[in-house]
Amino acid sequence: MDIQTLLKDLFNAHQASPCATLQELWSGYGRIVRFKLTDVQGNPCHPASVVVKLIQPPTESNHPRGWNTTRSHQRKLTSYQVEAHWYQHWANHCNNQCKVAHCYGVFEESASNKTCIILEDLDLSGFDLRADDLAQDIDTTLELCRASLRWLARFHASFLVSTGPQSPPAATPQNEEERNGLWPIGTYWHLDTRPDEWERMADSPLKQRARAIDQRLNSCSYTTLVHGDAKVANFCIDSSGTHVAAVDFQYVGYGCGMKDVVYLLGSCLSEHECEHYHQTLLNHYFQALRQAVASNPQLKDTHKDRLEREWRELFAFAWADFHRFILGWSPGHDKNNRFSQKMADEALHQLNYD
Repeated sequence: MDIQTLLKDLFNAHQASPCATLQELWSGYGRIVRFKLTDVQGNPCHPASVVVKLIQPPTESNHPRGWNTTRSHQRKLTSYQVEAHWYQHWANHCNNQCKVAHCYGVFEESASNKTCIILEDLDLSGFDLRADDLAQDIDTTLELCRASLRWLARFHASFLVSTGPQSPPAATPQNEEERNGLWPIGTYWHLDTRPDEWERMADSPLKQRARAIDQRLNSCSYTTLVHGDAKVANFCIDSSGTHVAAVDFQYVGYGCGMKDVVYLLGSCLSEHECEHYHQTLLNHYFQALRQAVASNPQLKDTHKDRLEREWRELFAFAWADFHRFILGWSPGHDKNNRFSQKMADEALHQLNYD
């Protein structure tokens, strides 16, 4: 696959020049590259640049934490298929209130086992800051967290249904094949896709009740699409710091919106900050969710109080679910902290109480 020729043909450009490698994909599965597009006079085309996600799985996996298994390899392959499917069939349901990159096309070359996803350059669209570009103080961190939570609330409202986790979201494509192209259960740490990590866990009440926690999350009355990897690094920020766009949809699928919320908070905040600010930030999310639901005519009959009550009750379960993954994947990780343990204990207590 000659990417430069592909881009020149697609955008009627004279030159398509790689100008920056933005990221190497996890475990050597490819890279993300920005290409500059110019006409025969050397002037910028429209668009002046695009971002290309080039997926080419390695012949030998090199996972940085040693998880080089057939299951791990297949999960990654599926994740890129899901992401391509998301951009082709679902992303157009997101408006500017939950901005995602426009997809110009997905191209595959079976002979070389390459997939190329050509995306809008979000930097060019005004979302040119990342968390690392911002001042490292708590006020800035909280503002970024609030902006990202508003994005999540609007995203969740765009795909919300209230008929159980097996039903497709309201904004679903009608074609069965298109609908089934996402993860049945979203998030990269979902229990059914991480049996090796569960097996590696030391014996504990959390390990013993992991399936019960998973089932509680999956049986909620209100379900939506979750981003599945909503860490702060996957949000691009505008110059005001109050609006964001999201990238990296490899693990988008069905589930409770709290999964995205807890993962975002854990990626933004320290252990102490989680303890101190999580309730205030959770209130901010639900305020934004209520506003987003109220402004969506498809959701006029949604009982907002019932939705909020159910998802608030699942906050500790969602946190415990991710904590289960961390304890198996990397028990020495910074996210294995007292706050996460406290959330897991709350979920376990609720299970016992029920």
